[in-house]
Amino acid sequence: MDLHLDLSGTRGHRDEIYRQIREAVLDGRLRDGDVLPPTRELAHQLAVSRTTVTAAYERLTAEGFLTGRVGAGTYVRAGAAPRPTEPAGHVEGVQPRPEWTDVPAPPKAFTSPPEFDFRAGVPDVRLFPFDTWRRLTTQALRSSRAELMTYGEPQGDPRLRTELARHLAVSRNVRVRPEHLVITAGAQQTIDLVARVLLRPGDLAAVEDPGYPPPRLLLGTLGVRVAPVPVDDEGIVVDAIPPGTRLVHVTPSHQYPLGVAMSPSRRRALLDWAEDNGAVVVEDDYDTEFRYSGRPLEPLHSLDSHGRVVYVGSFSKVLSPALRLGFLAAPPALAEAIVKAKYLADWHSPGIEQAVVAAFLAEGGFARHVRRMRGIYRARHDLLVDGLRAEFGDVLDPVPASAGLHLSASADRDLRGFARAASGAGVRLFSLGDFSVRARRHGLLFGYGAIAAERIGPGLARLRRVHRRLGG
Repeated sequence: MDLHLDLSGTRGHRDEIYRQIREAVLDGRLRDGDVLPPTRELAHQLAVSRTTVTAAYERLTAEGFLTGRVGAGTYVRAGAAPRPTEPAGHVEGVQPRPEWTDVPAPPKAFTSPPEFDFRAGVPDVRLFPFDTWRRLTTQALRSSRAELMTYGEPQGDPRLRTELARHLAVSRNVRVRPEHLVITAGAQQTIDLVARVLLRPGDLAAVEDPGYPPPRLLLGTLGVRVAPVPVDDEGIVVDAIPPGTRLVHVTPSHQYPLGVAMSPSRRRALLDWAEDNGAVVVEDDYDTEFRYSGRPLEPLHSLDSHGRVVYVGSFSKVLSPALRLGFLAAPPALAEAIVKAKYLADWHSPGIEQAVVAAFLAEGGFARHVRRMRGIYRARHDLLVDGLRAEFGDVLDPVPASAGLHLSASADRDLRGFARAASGAGVRLFSLGDFSVRARRHGLLFGYGAIAAERIGPGLARLRRVHRRLGG
């Protein structure tokens, strides 16, 4: 046995004894069956209390490094093998399926925003209704509802589903019964649940091109073949959807990233196609609460008479991405299976957050917040359009959009390099090329949710200087 403990210069003697004995076992200096000194003897050697040594021995025993034999002492436990001599980072080990190599690393957290933040899809969380949220959270906790603190219903809080059904009927003309609503962790989980319920590896799904990358990447990791389908000024080109497609993901009310709305004729064509081909349409109706002109077009869900549309929404853009709450309205035939999939995925969404959102909807706070933010975002939208015409009228052509938190501006050349240079100069934005698979769409994507109105002009001026520096 090779055991030499050194407590000089240490303060936590119990933890240090534990650590040094553990290291000796893992690197092979202590081997299976080696006997350790009695606690009284080791305590005397180290000039510490016997209680300290006993506590370290007990922890090592609980973790499987040591075993005690009554009347025979404490031994290194058989099976406490030495660690591998090769560092873990150099060992092949188990490998993921090849599909995961094509998935880029997740983006870094948005906790340190750039100087000028034109990123799309980011709401202004500085205007989150903190005071109201604190009050409603306190009320939920004071109610002593034990069910908020235990396992919840996979389908979601019944009160939230009831309030959400009322809200959707008034705000979007989406008529859905609470029992056909499922509360999720956001739009991404919704797509995952629907795909798991409907698709097998090798099945074909279609996504918009250009379009939001995560659905395409997610479907690919499930072994689903994914077909990018072009988008024009009326939305997804239905005639270009490949035969045999089982699922189509679309953003018809405010296409991401172009910002166009799917025309009424194209909506009817897509629903007819889904019925003729036995397919499902996943309608992501994100950030449509923020409409600045004209009457909102009817969602696909309200036009669907054959149970082919899964309607998807989220609270991320209206309230906060930190809530991680979204929802889906499922066709009756799919609802039960999707609830089962939710249960197997993560059981249920957070109970307290659901209770607070339900109360926020019930007392009218959600509608008031939407009205307030709609005015703020509309002012930013108009400032951005005017600024783009003034600073980039010779380079960019803004695509008309009447809703949402972003607008796109087309160009006659690839601007991905320009967008990277702008990021280095403190102006963060996306290029349309970042969202294209086969489509050759050039231009930039400007979000106006996170940037204050007074920062839009200076941000565009900074962007123009970068453009001139690059020879524009």
